[in-house]
Amino acid sequence: MKYDYLIVGAGLFGAVFAYEMTKSGKKCLVIEKRNHIAGNAYTELNENINVHKYGAHIFHTNDKKIWDYINQFADFNRYTNSPVANYNGELYNLPFNMNTFYQMWGVKTPSEAKLMIEKQKNEANIDNPKNLEEQAISLVGKDIYEKLVKGYTEKQWGRKCSELPSFIIKRLPVRFTFDNNYFNDLYQGIPIGGYTKIIEKMLDGVEVKLNVDFFDDKEKWLNIADKVVFTGMIDQYYDYCYGELEYRGLNFEFETLNIDNFQGNAVINYTDAETPYTRIIEHKHFENAISSKTIITKEYPITWSKGEEAYYPMNDEKNSQLYDKYVELSKKEDKVIFGGRLGMYKYLDMWQVISESLKLVNSLK
Repeated sequence: MKYDYLIVGAGLFGAVFAYEMTKSGKKCLVIEKRNHIAGNAYTELNENINVHKYGAHIFHTNDKKIWDYINQFADFNRYTNSPVANYNGELYNLPFNMNTFYQMWGVKTPSEAKLMIEKQKNEANIDNPKNLEEQAISLVGKDIYEKLVKGYTEKQWGRKCSELPSFIIKRLPVRFTFDNNYFNDLYQGIPIGGYTKIIEKMLDGVEVKLNVDFFDDKEKWLNIADKVVFTGMIDQYYDYCYGELEYRGLNFEFETLNIDNFQGNAVINYTDAETPYTRIIEHKHFENAISSKTIITKEYPITWSKGEEAYYPMNDEKNSQLYDKYVELSKKEDKVIFGGRLGMYKYLDMWQVISESLKLVNSLK
């Protein structure tokens, strides 16, 4: 074999794996079907602004080892994710906190806010939530659900909340403090200079081939290395033999505006049902970029269909059972290892992607 490892996909999972294995003396080849590295974390400099081409990526973790690991490759700023919700022109701070409750009801103390939420929860009288709608109302009451959860969630998933499983939101962040820090993790920020530079450093010295689709010559790529790390869709790898897993897709609409500040915040969520997009991202606010212009992205969730880019899995009961069938198939593999959000059919934050990749590395050493 020419290589020890073929890594299919030049995103974060594949890049961490290639970096670690190359460092330990293994010969790796990375192939990527897109024309760039870094996967969905790819950033591109435009108008002196690092544009997140596939949606906002904010690094956050409570794991110091992972934080130290990623800081090898970039200096991070102190960006704190504090999104704002726009419901038919009404603005609310997120996550749900005392600022939100004051904006919603005019209450000024934690005890007043708790009373209002408890009152609405008691009125709903939901003992055993059977779907996402009932789960949300039983956690935060009807007002917050109707204005800040329902429309956004239904756009995001493409289904009514009453048809979505309750476990999607086992809990909602509710804080009785005036704190707009969305993640509340100990470590968070944006890499200065963008995420692409991080992946470039990880892949420095690793052979990378872009614009290469693994499925155009599957047999060739399977036989070019001792082991294959596959970060694409696990059901596609097996030619959908048990059926298609469901994913959600995204469309991005970019605009460059001849003003220096469009919305005053990096992320504004549109939580009403009528607005077709879920959020507008204004990229310059991630790094306080100095530019006379600004670049915004409107994000439209779409139903995924075969041949399109899959962004995140639909982890409901039906799809989980189907995924388990593919896992059983994968256990019979002695050559191919599945990883990443699509290979593992799991919604992973960036710190979890790194953690999973490092676990795989350690298991193979």
